Amino acid sequence: MRVPGGYFGRALVVDVTDGTAELLPLPEPVLRAYVGGAGLGTWLLHRLAPAGADPLSAEAPLAFVFSPLVGTPLTTSAKFAVVAKSPLTGMVNDALASSHFAIAGKLTGHDAIVVRGRSPRPSVLLVDADGARLVDAGPEWGLPAAEAERRLRERLGRAWRVASIGPAGERRVPYATVSHDGRHAGRGGLGAVLGAKNVKAVAVRAATKVASAHPQAVLDAARDLRARSFGPATAKYRELGTLANLLAFNAISTLPTRNFTAATFAEAPRLAAEDLAELRGVARNSCASCTIGCEHIYAAKDGKGVRVEYENVFALGPMCGVSDPDDVFAASARCDELGLDTISAGGTIAWAMECAERGLLDAPWLRFGDGAALLRALDEIGSGEGLGGLLALGSRRAAEIVGGGSAAFAPHVKGLELPGYEPRTLHAMALGLAVNARGADHNRSGAYEADLSGTLDRLAGGRAHVDAAVETEDRAAVMDSLILCKFLRGVFTEPFSEWASLLSAVTGWDVDGTELRRTARRIVLAKRMFNLREGWKPADDWLPERLLTQTLEVGSGRTAALTPERLRAMVDGYYAARGLDADGRPPEAALEDLRLEFVGG
Repeated sequence: MRVPGGYFGRALVVDVTDGTAELLPLPEPVLRAYVGGAGLGTWLLHRLAPAGADPLSAEAPLAFVFSPLVGTPLTTSAKFAVVAKSPLTGMVNDALASSHFAIAGKLTGHDAIVVRGRSPRPSVLLVDADGARLVDAGPEWGLPAAEAERRLRERLGRAWRVASIGPAGERRVPYATVSHDGRHAGRGGLGAVLGAKNVKAVAVRAATKVASAHPQAVLDAARDLRARSFGPATAKYRELGTLANLLAFNAISTLPTRNFTAATFAEAPRLAAEDLAELRGVARNSCASCTIGCEHIYAAKDGKGVRVEYENVFALGPMCGVSDPDDVFAASARCDELGLDTISAGGTIAWAMECAERGLLDAPWLRFGDGAALLRALDEIGSGEGLGGLLALGSRRAAEIVGGGSAAFAPHVKGLELPGYEPRTLHAMALGLAVNARGADHNRSGAYEADLSGTLDRLAGGRAHVDAAVETEDRAAVMDSLILCKFLRGVFTEPFSEWASLLSAVTGWDVDGTELRRTARRIVLAKRMFNLREGWKPADDWLPERLLTQTLEVGSGRTAALTPERLRAMVDGYYAARGLDADGRPPEAALEDLRLEFVGG
């Protein structure tokens, strides 16, 4: 079988029930059709996941998927995707992360490492030149992911790179993370999937090399991309990190506050990057093979460093009405220790705070703005005590249990909690959140870029917003499959053509921008087809009732309203643009392009 540059042409599939492993060939037509990362991971789910399987069952696979760019000198390319059926949504889920694990994992000689089965005891899966094998994880079980990673590297050797789960993953909390190098594959509960397999960690050690088809062309492209990565398109991330968005979003009424009851937070300056940098000091850090350096570490009250990003500050700060930086930093650190997705944790706790204030939950201690209550709620999620069992379910399932109309303000789409973007004041983003396969997700649908570009009326969604949502979703599908960091997106002037040039240099394929656009559409459709197989319904492409019935007053004096009629028109327009019928389903002819004939073959 011919193997293109940048690939090994195979996935390693390990059954941790008994430690057996097999190689799954990845034909070149599949690689070219899905590239790697999130795209190839979606194909692997179609190939390996039994229809209707419980995400936490032994037969449900979880895949660590690499890409052809991993291991090249291209900046931000040291990324991988973790792909599985989500225990939070019951639908396709891919979470991306950057770390040395990506490089070492690929250089085990595989384009993906797939874990299935259930180990009879807590275990660590090792993969290197000697193949796959299991070792006892008893000493690491119960530890935070970072501590487990540290101890495993001491035990195994510094050449090993480790992706681990924390206590929340062990307890199968459906929004538990997979962590490594202080980074997280955070959304959708992939840590719970690994925990259900009794696997504390996957450890990889590089065993080989992989060649590019045109090494000099790759080196030239890497030099050019490195130079551009220091330009104005990434300056914000270098200087202040993603937290720079906080004050900007607050100023334009798009900062979700107190469970989406408001879109501005009066005490936002206390949490802003500009003030925190002066008060707490800041250290910068970079992911593996990255020249941007967006990660900002602030000093917490106890002197320890805390990684601070917009989404964790939004979710644990304004969303819960908490303004004390010490409380927000402590809550963020607690999520890291437990291995919890900060967005889902914050969104679920904010929902519970509102329920408590309405008398729907008997928890008088749980109130908006109370940092101690936020920390107590996180501790209870981690232990399962008190409200922990309920809150660990996520806002959708918890609302089904609590009732009392609480589903109307549960902040999720398809079960995945909403990120820090107010849909009523960002209508292109509202559509992107509603229709995305993963659920309420800002990384798979960056349509807020169009809303904030100044070329659209962000309060009056229409056809232009539909076009923007489709375009940004397509771009994300390619970037998440190559894989390149989204913070690099602004340096490309002709994205699809420029990405095609990078892919051609690595693989030797004669790829152009037109082909990559088709690739993007294929990946988006393949995700939708997986969800259809797993029970997706048209009603799932929607937003919470609160966002469609309650208006907001914005600083300009306008009223921000996202009516059901407007959202319906945009969703219908999206379906038409994607070639879907009125119920969001593709015609039979469209399925021929998915290359799923290899599934089961």
